[in-house]
Amino acid sequence: MEKKQFIDALAELRKSALQRKFKQTVDLTINLQNIDFKKVENQIDVDVALPHPIGKGEGKVLLFARDKGFAQDAKGIADNVMMEEDIKGIDKKKAAELVNEYIGFLAEGPVMLTVAKYLGQILAPKNKMPKPVPADLKVLQAQISRLKSVVKVSNKKGKFMPLVHVSIGKEEMKDDAIADNAVAVYQTLLPAVGSKTNNIKSVLIKMTMSSPVRVGAKNVAAEVSA
Repeated sequence: MEKKQFIDALAELRKSALQRKFKQTVDLTINLQNIDFKKVENQIDVDVALPHPIGKGEGKVLLFARDKGFAQDAKGIADNVMMEEDIKGIDKKKAAELVNEYIGFLAEGPVMLTVAKYLGQILAPKNKMPKPVPADLKVLQAQISRLKSVVKVSNKKGKFMPLVHVSIGKEEMKDDAIADNAVAVYQTLLPAVGSKTNNIKSVLIKMTMSSPVRVGAKNVAAEVSA
């Protein structure tokens, strides 16, 4: 699916969507077919780094550190810094709270084993094991920016519905940027559905309170498959 198709659909969406008293989110829904989602290997759960962050940057990232100098400097970059010696004092309840509070975790390379030992049972099932980072502030900043631009594309909630639904923009964003995000999601999803476009039934975009518009079919409204 080409970027221009998303731009055309966004233009149609803006024509039909009513103005609201709040800024609406632009959502992408991809309906799937010919896939048995009861099989674990077919279930979709991928992360997409959006070229244009959509507000997920408001989420927080925690850094697990060993080097005290690096930890001190990192306090102005990471939302929170926890020293390695404090990790073993975290109980399961506190670990669960951290999972809910932070969108992602980073750890100095040498601290990865400590995190795995004491927090792995809580973080791993939530797909939130930290990514290793060197004691380099520029690398840390880049890693945090990437984490805050990532959205999860999954159908693992509920009964493995034959669709994925993800936010790709805000209505105040330019259509070009929203289309870039849509293409990033679509291209990342293809390998997860066997890289076969005939496994994709339809692609829809909508705003929070609008009717959906089918991508690739001008002036055609569509209903999300259940």
